[in-house]
Amino acid sequence: MPLSREMQRLRAEHAALVTLSRIILAMTDAAHPPEASELASARGALREALVRHLKCEDWILYPRLMATGDPGLMRTTRAFELEMGSLSADYVAYDEMWTGARVAADWPGFCRATRSIFGQLTMRIEREEHELYPLADALHSAAQVLDPAVRAG
Repeated sequence: MPLSREMQRLRAEHAALVTLSRIILAMTDAAHPPEASELASARGALREALVRHLKCEDWILYPRLMATGDPGLMRTTRAFELEMGSLSADYVAYDEMWTGARVAADWPGFCRATRSIFGQLTMRIEREEHELYPLADALHSAAQVLDPAVRAG
């Protein structure tokens, strides 16, 4: 798939992640937990969307950016890649820790933990949108100038 379409897909996935995060965060505004199945469904949808998004970045975006040979772009890409590994591990730990039973037993703790990890995810999405993705867009634009066949993608 051409890089321009991959970038559109990554941005759409960001929008979905933000929407799902907002749904879950709205639940944390309540004094008591919502129906367990409702929360589990929202959390499951976010987990699936996040895993799909991270795989796309790991398997498609980062390798393409690293393959440019541009030292600055490679350094920026590597920094984002390493940082995401840490955030990904933090999210997995959060997700595994907060089982349905644990959420019911410590709703205020779940709410605090959720706001914290979702704040980190939101900041990461914003940084990608403003720092990393424009570099990928520039790479695609440069390829279009150098190779008219790329314009079709």
